[in-house]
Amino acid sequence: MRIALFTETFLPKVDGIVTRLKHTVEHLQKQGDEVLIFSPEGGLKEYKGARINGIKGIPLPLYPELKLAIPNPSINFALQRFKPDLIHVVNPAVLGVGGIYYAKKLNIPLVASYHTHLPQYLHHYNLGAFEGILWELLKLAHNQAQLNLCTSTAMVNELISHGIERVDLWQRGVDTDSFHPSLASSHMRNKLSQGHPEAPLLLYVGRVSAEKEIDKIKPVLESIPEARLAIVGNGPARPELETHFANTNTNFVGYLHGSELGAAYASADAFVFPSSTETLGLVLLEAMAAGCPVVAARRGGIPDIVTDGVNGYMFNPDEADGAIAATTRLLGDKEEREQLRQNARLEAEKWGWSCATAQLRNFYKEVVSKNNLSLVA
Repeated sequence: MRIALFTETFLPKVDGIVTRLKHTVEHLQKQGDEVLIFSPEGGLKEYKGARINGIKGIPLPLYPELKLAIPNPSINFALQRFKPDLIHVVNPAVLGVGGIYYAKKLNIPLVASYHTHLPQYLHHYNLGAFEGILWELLKLAHNQAQLNLCTSTAMVNELISHGIERVDLWQRGVDTDSFHPSLASSHMRNKLSQGHPEAPLLLYVGRVSAEKEIDKIKPVLESIPEARLAIVGNGPARPELETHFANTNTNFVGYLHGSELGAAYASADAFVFPSSTETLGLVLLEAMAAGCPVVAARRGGIPDIVTDGVNGYMFNPDEADGAIAATTRLLGDKEEREQLRQNARLEAEKWGWSCATAQLRNFYKEVVSKNNLSLVA
């Protein structure tokens, strides 16, 4: 198959969506498919054999790392040359709307996928009054597609409840080789803990932005005075959070990649994830693959991954002391913590990227087949 992939974010940007797309593109290409990527211009021309058609964009005011790429006529010419069997738009917002337009104009089967819970994000930027309008816009865009994919059962139900049609579940995936307990490193633990490797080490990995609710880790850290916190990643909220966490044992590490990121997960005692807006929470799966016990909010897509008391702990994000109690319990029982590590790894091993991409290819084939039948009819 020839697949044209429209995404609002791709390399060199680092986030869970890009991680999923990287592995998806790689596995599609390995299967003999051809992928053409339309994304905001980032300097790259290809990835794993897939050509990247970079579209000029402007930085998003609230999040300069993200660029808004405005569709232009070059997309039409590129699609005419590529002749895709299918268009897949990822989180259609600006560039993705161009993908929807050309799918309709050129009569190309269309798949859309939902990865970022934007209506909930609005509340973290004092824009909650626009949630209803945004849902209507999302419904208008997604209902153009023959199939809409979500990465958790909670999001499947959420989209259906807001009138989005033809919704199905795209199973989760994680790289169980890059994230593995064997990557635990005394050097990395020393680095993350700023020279205090004997102290309990809490870890956060992900975007450093308001909707991730990282500020809620501070009471957890204060309740365990001997603990250290390492925040891996970057984003627009970092200056504000550096002030918020001043005079605490917090290390803003910045981005880590490859084996260093794997070592960070494997070397920590607990992965603390307070976000209540996750469509899935890919970093949780990465932590679990590395054998790092997780403490996470019981909301969104997270209950699809974490089984409370079996492979991690969940807490009610509306309870002020929920994260404190869960983290204290995790750190307080070494034997139980080791069992959670083992169970977390076993859970992650069920979800390789090859299986997730095989499922996606079957979705693609079904959409293309139905479109061909309708043309014949």
